[in-house]
Amino acid sequence: MIRWLAGLIGFGLAATSALAAEPALIGVGYLGVAGTRSTLSLVEQPAENDGIAGARLAIEDNNTTGKFLGQRFALEERRIREGEDPVQAATALAEKNGFIIADLPADALLKVSDALRERGTLLFNAGAIDERLREADCRANVIHTAPTRAMLADALGQYLVWKKWSRWLLVVGSHDEDKLFADALRRTATRFGAKIVQEKTFEDKGGARRTDSGVTLIQRQMPVFTQGAPTYDVLVAADESEVFGAYLPYRTWDPRPVAGSAGL
Repeated sequence: MIRWLAGLIGFGLAATSALAAEPALIGVGYLGVAGTRSTLSLVEQPAENDGIAGARLAIEDNNTTGKFLGQRFALEERRIREGEDPVQAATALAEKNGFIIADLPADALLKVSDALRERGTLLFNAGAIDERLREADCRANVIHTAPTRAMLADALGQYLVWKKWSRWLLVVGSHDEDKLFADALRRTATRFGAKIVQEKTFEDKGGARRTDSGVTLIQRQMPVFTQGAPTYDVLVAADESEVFGAYLPYRTWDPRPVAGSAGL
């Protein structure tokens, strides 16, 4: 009985000592782009804390369980404006943080990863969806959480083919990002046996997203723009730049579902 009591007291003292010990601090940086991106409508712009809000929530969740593991997580945030050097901001974050959530375009992400390679800082790609980041431009210190365009296109394509919507009308925007997504959709169509019956390009002539009249004109263009297409099951839009896609559903000349950058 005495031995058991002594052992219990010793265990209690050890547990108390462990709880009293200072938790290990794990620093996580967040590096994103300041401002909001352009959208089709001024009322549909993402929140100013888009991206960083998720990081803050993750830190709170980690600190809840971290209490039992002797860990404490701290988040340091930095936003860069157009023209600012992402490497300088990332280097400052790396001084205190071994992990950085990088919500950056592909080229900026590559610059940052190359600059921090010797430091051993681990980057989490949370925003760039370019295939080349996993292929020719793969970096050992980058872990990808954002899906690639090919992943997104394949997921969509599998569903459309499962629904027997195998005849696609492909509408592509005029920006480079739109064309990259269109390339992924073409590969998906070949991979899963869908047929693109026609491709149409919607030219961005500028100004439409900054005026009410411009947005109204885009809406009015959609029926005529999609008129005269060969028989198709679904319209697939490649509009990463958000110039026209949101105004395709329910405005096509033929009553058909819309998928891709809008609709499904």
